[in-house]
Amino acid sequence: MAEGAGEEKKKFSIWDLPDVPMGQLPPHLELQRSRVSCNKDAPIHTESIQYSGAYASMGIDNSSRLDRFSNNFRVEVVRLNEDDMEFDMIGIDAAIANSFRRILIAELPTMAIEKVLIANNTSIIQDEVLAHRLGLVPIRVDPRLFDYLSENDQPNEKNTIVFKLHVQCKRGSPRITVKSDALKWLPNGSELVKETRNATSDSSSKPETYTYFGCSQETVPEFVKNPIIPKYPDIIIAKLGPGQEIELEAHAVKGIGKTHAKWSPVATAWYRMLPEVVLLEDIEDDLAEELKSKCPVNVFDIEDLGKGTFPNEEFGCQAGRRRATVARPRACTLCRECIRGDDWEKRVALRRVKDHFIFTIESTGALPPEVLFTEAVKILEDKCERDERSNGFSINPRRFSCLLANLFISHLLVHGWDL
Repeated sequence: MAEGAGEEKKKFSIWDLPDVPMGQLPPHLELQRSRVSCNKDAPIHTESIQYSGAYASMGIDNSSRLDRFSNNFRVEVVRLNEDDMEFDMIGIDAAIANSFRRILIAELPTMAIEKVLIANNTSIIQDEVLAHRLGLVPIRVDPRLFDYLSENDQPNEKNTIVFKLHVQCKRGSPRITVKSDALKWLPNGSELVKETRNATSDSSSKPETYTYFGCSQETVPEFVKNPIIPKYPDIIIAKLGPGQEIELEAHAVKGIGKTHAKWSPVATAWYRMLPEVVLLEDIEDDLAEELKSKCPVNVFDIEDLGKGTFPNEEFGCQAGRRRATVARPRACTLCRECIRGDDWEKRVALRRVKDHFIFTIESTGALPPEVLFTEAVKILEDKCERDERSNGFSINPRRFSCLLANLFISHLLVHGWDL
């Protein structure tokens, strides 16, 4: 018997072990590569593996290739209305998703009030506070129709928008609220006359104002049916008591959020990785009820597996079994309440998909959210082209940006959204 056992041991060889499958990762490595695992104490596997030869021993090329990106990348619009939208960006790296977020917040231009010429202000609001409040009023106008105003430029119809605000509360009248709809657009430019030191100037000449408009902005075809007004008419600017008055001119120019937040075209732009909630075992009956009550956002639901057949004193038969199911995984906020407590981490797994981002854009009103995204793509394209010229990168930014924009716009058109 001892000799037979020795022969069996000698027959074992390491070469008899199964080969590592070529062309695909083992399940545990694939999970680490594509998912962030959220434990009750902290998330793990949060890093992105960028090295092209990380899995070369298994026959897998981990390099970034444009053709692979083209095949895997998708955009799915979930919600779209006048001021905000939610869409999924699938098959993209977190760095690129974050680039879009930063561009939307800080690098997309809009028109905002920059200079305020106050003729009279007897309200309780100081001049600088009043000017700051006016600068934060969103203006409904396409900034692509205007030029930037540099230090050496004169304010004209191509780089400046002029508003007038003149509100008075008469004595004996109740207190009034000044709202943003009191801002009146002056398509012909400034009406405030500059003070001139030369007293011998010709009285028949046109008085000099603070802008130099060659023509009226009302002649621009885009403004014939859509005059320039504040996006929201009910923004409170000030409150006036009896006898108080505000008279001023506000000049709006083109700028970006990197200079000041008033030029940011979005109230917020943010993303999160797609939640993935997995039940590692069947959770039934009382445990199912406990799991459902644990979740504050109602991710879990309970399905009835059918009525029992055993007698029951109260109902005549035993109640049917109930099993917990994951009904709304997208609503998960990663509060991790469902995995707190004894053995719940062995029953429920919380994960995030590393290359699937839920992106939300909330526009302030200057441009629709879908236009903001396509404009962000163009800015990213310009950045790539500048890097390519300066550093000699062997990428094709135009193909990359066109792919993003075309996928995004085609999905909107397929679902019936009019651009």
